[in-house]
Amino acid sequence: MITDNAVQDAAVLRDAMATSVATACAEWGFPLPGRVEAAFRTVPRHLFAPEVSLDAAYALDIVEVKRSEHGVLTSTMSAPDTQAVQLVQADIKPGMRVLEVGSGGYFASLLAKLVGPAGQVTTMDIDADVTSRARACLDAAGYERVRVATGDAEYGLEDDGPYDRIMVTVGAWDIPPAWRKQLAPGGRMVVPLRMKGISRSLALECVNDHLVAVSQAVSGFVWMQGAGGNHGHLWLLGSQKVGLRFDDGNLQQPAALDGVLAGEPVAAWSGVTVRRSEPFPDLALWMATALPGFCHLVVDTSDGDPGVAVEPGGRRFPFAAVDEEGDSFAYLSVRPAGEGVVEMGAHGYGPHGSRIAEAVVEQVRVWDRDYRNGPSPDFAVWPIGTATEALPEGALVIQKRHTKITISWPDVTARSQVAPPTQ
Repeated sequence: MITDNAVQDAAVLRDAMATSVATACAEWGFPLPGRVEAAFRTVPRHLFAPEVSLDAAYALDIVEVKRSEHGVLTSTMSAPDTQAVQLVQADIKPGMRVLEVGSGGYFASLLAKLVGPAGQVTTMDIDADVTSRARACLDAAGYERVRVATGDAEYGLEDDGPYDRIMVTVGAWDIPPAWRKQLAPGGRMVVPLRMKGISRSLALECVNDHLVAVSQAVSGFVWMQGAGGNHGHLWLLGSQKVGLRFDDGNLQQPAALDGVLAGEPVAAWSGVTVRRSEPFPDLALWMATALPGFCHLVVDTSDGDPGVAVEPGGRRFPFAAVDEEGDSFAYLSVRPAGEGVVEMGAHGYGPHGSRIAEAVVEQVRVWDRDYRNGPSPDFAVWPIGTATEALPEGALVIQKRHTKITISWPDVTARSQVAPPTQ
């Protein structure tokens, strides 16, 4: 039984959460429209998280929904500030028809609040346990009009389409044709898309024969299951504690890396410093663009020393690259460089560890010089059959199952030649 005091406590926590969400989104460059903020102040989030305390339900954090038999997290209710960014990206209007891919219930209720009684929200998930839970929570919170469907989102859901908005709340490796087909003319899809292992929430709109991102935000979601799932390839480096994860086919012969951790690491330093609290999300994207052997370092530190160099007092990042010979790799690292400041560098392993470490460091310098304070790259999604000459010149092209993704960085040469404004 929910007491009057519990209802009052939930209202206080909900209001505080909404204030924190609005502050965070403004700092990230996604200020909340009044209607979105009102939805966060109205929808009872705790009714979609009955397994946790009120404080946990209204924290700026995920709520776990389900784990696999191996303990892998397969479904969550995303953190409210992450959900808010996606809602800002979507620009949802009253009367719209919306499909949500990945059910939890709470996000669908926010969508229902924004589309109003004239609109329609359908939420789907591949896991019947998740959709059953979402249905129960939506009913308990008074959102019976939201439709819940169980199915593989690789094929979309034609029954309620076409959709003005498709909101994907799980990490997608590709854009299946069904989503494009079921998107209404003038519609928009918001998708956390994984590119070279790096996820960005992209707001995509149709332009002629392809999709163009009209906004992008840093994101992190559990990965999609079903026919559209793709977990890349994890190559363990001689133990169960350290590995390299390759996405989008970067490495063809990883066996040459066997045993490289047995040697001493070689360090290289860039001279580029950052404050410990400073975000630099585009650095990884630049490394993925500039380093053909880009990959992710996966380290298990649960039971002691992982066997790779970690600087005292520094941070460790998952971004790495394999040398062109395929027998050496280096990962991005830092070392203390003053109070609250670290210097960026790389640690290399293998016979060419020094060379690949220097290559990583050089791209850190290029990022610092040309892109650290500049605009982010442009993203576009093209049909898989698009000819190379039709793609943007100089773009990184990532080939998926159904599409080609292009990442285009601004021309720093042209930017530097722009004349200053007259006084």
